[in-house]
Amino acid sequence: MYKLIAIDVDDTLLNDELIVTEGTKKAMEEAIALGVTVTLATGRMYASAKKIADQIQLNVPIITYQGSLVKTLLDGEVLYERCVPQDAAKELYAITEQRGLHLQLYADDILYVKEANEKAVNYSTLTNIPYVVAEDFEALLDKPNNKMLIIDDPAYLDQLAEELKPIIGDRVHITKSKPHYLEFMHKEGTKGHALRFMAEHLGCGIEQTIAIGDAWNDHEMIEAAGLGVAMGNATPKLKEIADYITLTNNEEGVRHVIEKFVLQPAAE
Repeated sequence: MYKLIAIDVDDTLLNDELIVTEGTKKAMEEAIALGVTVTLATGRMYASAKKIADQIQLNVPIITYQGSLVKTLLDGEVLYERCVPQDAAKELYAITEQRGLHLQLYADDILYVKEANEKAVNYSTLTNIPYVVAEDFEALLDKPNNKMLIIDDPAYLDQLAEELKPIIGDRVHITKSKPHYLEFMHKEGTKGHALRFMAEHLGCGIEQTIAIGDAWNDHEMIEAAGLGVAMGNATPKLKEIADYITLTNNEEGVRHVIEKFVLQPAAE
């Protein structure tokens, strides 16, 4: 019997209209009624993920910032937190300055940008979170940052990631949540680390977990979970390593997984 289901948000739980369907909500509710913990595992910041969790009335710890922060919804208690090492954060900042790249910082669950450009506005709209233009952006590097994010052309970001690996890759986890988002976290700030932590926190074995995602930033939790599920719309690389491939995010792929692996076996 599966005890914990961790679900990615964008292009997984949410359809292309950015909503959770009633059928998916119902399946999640039925799983919760059976004693299964259903949680979110997202690259989004806590404040953004909380708005989605509130919509589906979850009352559990949720995995945010790619796994850098696990925090409860009811009382906001931090259970697990990892921040970008300060020396690596400053090196990354220097490189982005030198190349004139758009960098975002996440300190105290606030989204900070250097200027209000189109990239900041579009990101803010998508995540439903306001951005703050920092008076002294560089000074924020002295604060704990759960995540740093560069927005740019997908092909350029792939090249940049390869360039950065030998420079900061020994201290920082580098991943992409969307083709044009390159994200930087602590080495233990992955969804896989957070899933293992959650299983231990709940007192269940990792083999009793299901992880569902669509992008390469989900691969650590899909590899760690007892049942790793790739969405029908997932990247080909993720489908290759998944135990099961479900329907797309527009076909209630999450609902299908919950019904097939949790609700139907329970009914039998």
